[in-house]
Amino acid sequence: MVDLPQGVWPVMLTPFTSDGAIDWDGVDALIDWYLESGVAGLFAVCASSEMYHLTEGERYALARHVVKQVNGRIPIVASGTFGGAMDLQAETVIKTAETGVDAVVALVCQIVPKEASDADWRREMERLLSLAGEIPFGLYECPSPYHRLLSPELLGWCASTGRFCFIKDTSCDMDLIVPKLEAIKGQGMKFFNANTPTLLDSLRAGGDGYCGTAANFYPDLFAWMCHYFKNEPDLAADVQRFLSVANKVAGHKYKSSAKLYLSMLGLPILPVCRDQEETFKAEDHVTLQHLIEFSDTQRSMLG
Repeated sequence: MVDLPQGVWPVMLTPFTSDGAIDWDGVDALIDWYLESGVAGLFAVCASSEMYHLTEGERYALARHVVKQVNGRIPIVASGTFGGAMDLQAETVIKTAETGVDAVVALVCQIVPKEASDADWRREMERLLSLAGEIPFGLYECPSPYHRLLSPELLGWCASTGRFCFIKDTSCDMDLIVPKLEAIKGQGMKFFNANTPTLLDSLRAGGDGYCGTAANFYPDLFAWMCHYFKNEPDLAADVQRFLSVANKVAGHKYKSSAKLYLSMLGLPILPVCRDQEETFKAEDHVTLQHLIEFSDTQRSMLG
């Protein structure tokens, strides 16, 4: 099994040009910014990447480009299951693995239809694992096209196979997170919380880090949290309060807002998305500027 590092794993945005093509220069600038922020790894070809609005060829090209640009400095994972017959999903998994990523992410909601049982999901996943050879997998409880959460029992089974190196959890509820952490304890599967308000509690309960949308705004603060929450409990509580409140601003008109925020930081990225078209008012710009300044205040507090 691939042993992924603990910490913050940004869900990568895909910069686009004004005419909607992938902006490869923007991708490179974004990667450099993530690396400078101290991230542990990158999740490319995910919901924040607008994966459902990329062609199959673009998904492979994006994963391959990120792997090449990062050049082994941190691990990379990318989604590789997009519905359809399981033999076809296995083909996309294999092609995704061939891009050089460290693990291929199985979208939990793409394995079986919404009405299928946990037993159905396990049976189909067993088939995918068999068809995919020795390729290492991750799991992502992607909310679209429908939101399927793994039960602790099913997640425990996944961990026991030795084929899954992490789970991106989207349950957003400590009453659900704690049993999942207990189910995978000691089995080598990393647990990355996608939910900002429950991050500190999940780390205290044994979680391994953060893999959520707000890492596209201030990944260095999440990196600090993941590394120092034990040694600096009072400061960690202060940072968590900031992260929880700021998350409401970060989520407004996301993903376009994240790209606008990055452009305000000086990155050559346009607030262009394929899956949404947002108009930003003067107050949106002011609020994002205040978020930049408030983030800097947090950095000053942390020294």
